[in-house]
Amino acid sequence: MEANFKKYDVIIIGAGAAGLMCAIEAHKRGRTVLILERANKAGKKILISGGGRCNFTNLYIEPESYLSNNPHFCKSALSRYTQWDFIALLESAQLSWTEKTLGQLFCDQKSGAVLHMLLDECAQAELKLSCEISQVTFESHYSVHTNQGNFQAESLVIATGGPSIPKMGASDFGLQIAKQFGLKSVGFKPALVPLTFHQHDIDTYFKHLSGLSLEAIVNCHQASFREQLLITHRGLSGPAILQISSYWHKGDAIEINLLPDVDASEYLLNQQQARGKAELKTILGEFFSKRLAERLANTLSTKALAEVTLGEINQHDLKAFGHCLNHWMLVPSGTEGLRTAEVCTGGVATDELSSKTLESSKQPGLYFIGETVDVTGWLGGYNFQWAWSSGWAAGQVV
Repeated sequence: MEANFKKYDVIIIGAGAAGLMCAIEAHKRGRTVLILERANKAGKKILISGGGRCNFTNLYIEPESYLSNNPHFCKSALSRYTQWDFIALLESAQLSWTEKTLGQLFCDQKSGAVLHMLLDECAQAELKLSCEISQVTFESHYSVHTNQGNFQAESLVIATGGPSIPKMGASDFGLQIAKQFGLKSVGFKPALVPLTFHQHDIDTYFKHLSGLSLEAIVNCHQASFREQLLITHRGLSGPAILQISSYWHKGDAIEINLLPDVDASEYLLNQQQARGKAELKTILGEFFSKRLAERLANTLSTKALAEVTLGEINQHDLKAFGHCLNHWMLVPSGTEGLRTAEVCTGGVATDELSSKTLESSKQPGLYFIGETVDVTGWLGGYNFQWAWSSGWAAGQVV
């Protein structure tokens, strides 16, 4: 039986950002590495990230930008392999980058160049694509049975990510392996995903406004994001909504401040004194598109106010309408789901793993890295940095 297995020091399942980084670091230590990838090419999520430009990290990486049942877990890896370390790796390959909004860094040479650099760095590792795994077992070594042969190693690294964007081959394989070896996990839930609404709310607020975008502050469960909000035919999207979706649970309301820099009640009362003959929709048109201004005037109050002048609205109603502009409460019906989610919250429970090495505390030689772990970052390069940092940390010891 033993003769049928090709032996390596390390087998990494998953050739995404975390798996490739782990392979790079393990090879630097002289380890023989095999990477098994189910898809027909490595790094598919790297290639589509940032619209093909690869938002590879963020200038402002902080533990507070990550969701986990243990908010301290990510600190060790993030502090030992930082955004500056990955920037240095990029620059050593003569790649350059540009900062966009909110510290988001994009590769000038696009996503393909980042993937090419990673593959170059781990060129000595063996990579098998379109590799289906039928069984993983452990006696004194990990044995992995596949459609391309059987392999053994003393260290097994699970870097299969989460189940978001299943058309790219994503699955919950990591949680299946965790369960097999008796490790607890937190169920995956779509995150960084558009929110959907009941048809009544769509008809009332959003119908015929699809494609309109504006800057807003969106709040839910003490989390707050000020970014662009986009109206869609199914509800709301845009960076502010994607960010808050990671904190949202079914049944929760979200609060939207449509005028982040204005106390709307105070402003409208002042305008009533100064411009009493102006229609409400005209005043709102100074902040919003004409279509949105009219819709808000007709739907955020118990009365249709679009055609009414400010002077004709009593102060109580005007103040209440202004309050709604700053504190619009909406209850989403759900999310667009795994099909469009950029990542998932959940994963292998952090109390099952060493925060320093990402090794299982119950099962020696078994490691979980990247999105497979219950650590999920904000939109804007944070999840890539967790992949680099956790892959690096495991690569120091496998």
